Amino acid sequence: MGAKENTGARNTREALILAGLEELNEYGIQHFSTRRVAKACGMSCAAPYKHFKDSHEFIAEILGYINRLYDAEQTVLLEKCKHDSAREQLVQVSMHYIRFLTEHPAFRRIVMQSFQDCDEEYRVLRGQMSIKTYEVVSRYCEEVQMPPDVRKRKTFIVRAIIYSAALFFDNGELEYNEKNMEQVRGLLEREFDLP
Repeated sequence: MGAKENTGARNTREALILAGLEELNEYGIQHFSTRRVAKACGMSCAAPYKHFKDSHEFIAEILGYINRLYDAEQTVLLEKCKHDSAREQLVQVSMHYIRFLTEHPAFRRIVMQSFQDCDEEYRVLRGQMSIKTYEVVSRYCEEVQMPPDVRKRKTFIVRAIIYSAALFFDNGELEYNEKNMEQVRGLLEREFDLP
């Protein structure tokens, strides 16, 4: 296969992944249809199977695409703030995640879907988005010698702030601007200040 053919296959694969994102966003994992994805791309219903073994592999690749995009952004962010305290890194990562979810609403809807009845692989793939964040959380908790029960409570509260803010920005309950982002940052910092 020549370079031009490789590029064409890669472009087709990416077009399918992007259309698959929209499909997952609209119908969820349980009602995902490769036929609708192919139709959205103007391709035959067999086209996705030239790039993915089956719909399971296709969905896994879509989740992997989200992970790779977020991981690349998070890597850049963590490099920029590598000399900051673990607490400041945690605030930065949380703020970035809110921006990511707000600026990519389809990703947010997919990430926040219930994966309870899904294959374990999907849950693992979704969880991979949190690996670097988990490392920062662990470093911060060790620094401040946070007990496990406090860590669990604070993790829940911080996640609630992140997901609520992203949802409020997306549905217009809060205007997505720097002033409101600073208010959210204040909530996060306040949570880290509380015992």
